[in-house]
Amino acid sequence: MSALRLGDKAPNFQAQTTEGNIDFYEYLGDSWGILFSHPADYTPVCTTELGTVAKYKHEFDKRNTKVLALSVDGLDSHKGWITDINETQNTNVNFPLIADEDKKVSNLYDMIHPNANDTLTVRSVYVIAPDKTIKLIITYPASTGRNFDELLRVIDSLQLTAYHKVATPANWKQGEDVVISPSISNEEAGQLFSKGFKEVKPYLRLTPQP
Repeated sequence: MSALRLGDKAPNFQAQTTEGNIDFYEYLGDSWGILFSHPADYTPVCTTELGTVAKYKHEFDKRNTKVLALSVDGLDSHKGWITDINETQNTNVNFPLIADEDKKVSNLYDMIHPNANDTLTVRSVYVIAPDKTIKLIITYPASTGRNFDELLRVIDSLQLTAYHKVATPANWKQGEDVVISPSISNEEAGQLFSKGFKEVKPYLRLTPQP
């Protein structure tokens, strides 16, 4: 199948996980979702990542976002790996880890990269909105650990811009000024943004975060 792109509908699937069998759409419900893949169990960078996600789960919960990890190894292997993660990262893995031994989900989400040195899944991240559309795709090399602070920042931006006619500038963080969409006239902006706005250029107008 062709590669998934932003705005595409995230494919649904059924899978075995460390927390029982799931239907992906049912698992997400009305929540946002993060699906992220790992090349294999017992890999060092991914061990630190899964531990970090467990520690950040309360932050994802605050944002109505459910996390789901995937590796192409089986459930028994996953459970042994989780024991290692909990021990070495001083945490408790508190989200499902998909067992994708037949690579069904990996292929659905184009996680098998023919040019990667590793024949298993590359390290992809998908952020999925409640309407099941894909809002973000990031693919990392095996040698670089994912930045989950950045994923939280992106989710803050995606959720804000989904519900307000704004965009977020470079390096934006929660609480900082945002950019008014160019399609909004100054007159409309005055009505929409009660805190006012500053016109830097006709195409660049800043307003406090709604």
